[in-house]
Amino acid sequence: MAKCPAISCSFFPKFYKRTNLYYTVIILTLCSVSYFIGLYERAAPAAATGDGSSLFRKGTCTTPRTETALDFSRRHRAEGFLPNNATAFSAWSGKRFMPCDVKLSEYTPCEDVERSLKFPRERLIYRERHCPEKHELLKCLVPAPHGYKTPLRWPESRDMVWYANVPHKWLTVEKAGQNWVRFEGDRFTFPGGGTMFPDGADAYIDEIGRLISLKGNSIRTAIDTGCGVASLGAYLLSRGILTMSFAPKVTHEAQVQFALERGVPALIGVLASNRLPYPSRAFDMAHCSRCLVPWGQFDGLYLIEMDRILRPGGYWILSGPPINWKRHWQDWKRTAEDLESEQSAIEEVAKSICWKKLMQKGDLAVWRKPTNHIHCKKTRRVIKKPSFCNGQDPDRAWCDMEDILFEMDRILRPDGCVIFADDVDVLVKVKKKIDGMRWESRLFDHEDGPHRRLKLLLAVKQYWTASSPSQDDS
Repeated sequence: MAKCPAISCSFFPKFYKRTNLYYTVIILTLCSVSYFIGLYERAAPAAATGDGSSLFRKGTCTTPRTETALDFSRRHRAEGFLPNNATAFSAWSGKRFMPCDVKLSEYTPCEDVERSLKFPRERLIYRERHCPEKHELLKCLVPAPHGYKTPLRWPESRDMVWYANVPHKWLTVEKAGQNWVRFEGDRFTFPGGGTMFPDGADAYIDEIGRLISLKGNSIRTAIDTGCGVASLGAYLLSRGILTMSFAPKVTHEAQVQFALERGVPALIGVLASNRLPYPSRAFDMAHCSRCLVPWGQFDGLYLIEMDRILRPGGYWILSGPPINWKRHWQDWKRTAEDLESEQSAIEEVAKSICWKKLMQKGDLAVWRKPTNHIHCKKTRRVIKKPSFCNGQDPDRAWCDMEDILFEMDRILRPDGCVIFADDVDVLVKVKKKIDGMRWESRLFDHEDGPHRRLKLLLAVKQYWTASSPSQDDS
């Protein structure tokens, strides 16, 4: 309240009361106007650039063609990103990338069979990733197989996928007696069977659950070595356990392609001479079901790698040779002495890294990694190997933007979506590239407003496939 002299107030009491009321109304009005102006300014960018959710309708990605994308080329011209000459800019922005040959519809750059044969077979080095040189990189768009269909939605995709998306019947013949996969009409079905779980993956997981607890979020992430078509990972996913499955690419096909088509996380990979592409302490559980990895050889190198990626207190589960060899040695067509020696070697390696064998029941054996290796290091007296690492030296690599975008295009399904978040000048360059790759894209302002250099680029890979064989012949 404003103060006034006593004499003035006594002569003009109504005047001063009215004045104070005027001040209050004016201040409230100004505050309200400022508030609504602020709301308008914050909402303006969204209105100008369109609603980002319009790109995603009914579970698929479609880009409206009626609205124009933001043009940042006039105000954002960082050196090295955009050409200054108008003619050069036009030629640069109009670059179009052509599709690869139809035989490359399942091309995987670092998993080329012909290139792998040049490398030694010792420790399966030839099955590791061997990437092409810079001059060998393809600068074309890998087509989807002819007749490609939009994948089925989870959980339906767990049990079936379209044949046209993975047109390979070899596994249906090779693994016919093990219920891996069946060919029925225009699709593959997955009964959930496996080499070591003929009663299905669900029953097999129930057996594991009787040995260790799979409930209560005690196990959230798992890795499956030599996964086949990833039925274990598919059924663990239904139980809330996210499983990364990996297996090497064989001559006939990449089995993990079935896993990816089912909607299960999977990578082509093998335990050979290099570390797995996962950070330390990434998984709560590791699993191997007849994965044919020589766990006891090479000074326990592969078990040490499992120890690296397992979290403290994590579990390692092994089924298949040599577990329960007394019962299966004849079926496995190996001598009892050989299998006994293999299991003894595994037991010794596990003991040397302070793993505790919890139990072996039937065809399953479970080990547990200690919660703290410091105690293991202090109390160990007799066994001196393997030694403890002193530190980490993670590799660092930088790739060319165009090569990264080609790889993203290769692994992305038709109608798949990508969201880029970066500096506006970087995104302008990305947009010019992907516009020539049969992608549709739009730039959006950041939620904090148009004055931030951080922008969003939403892109959709358009649907297109390889031509039919009849068209190629003609």
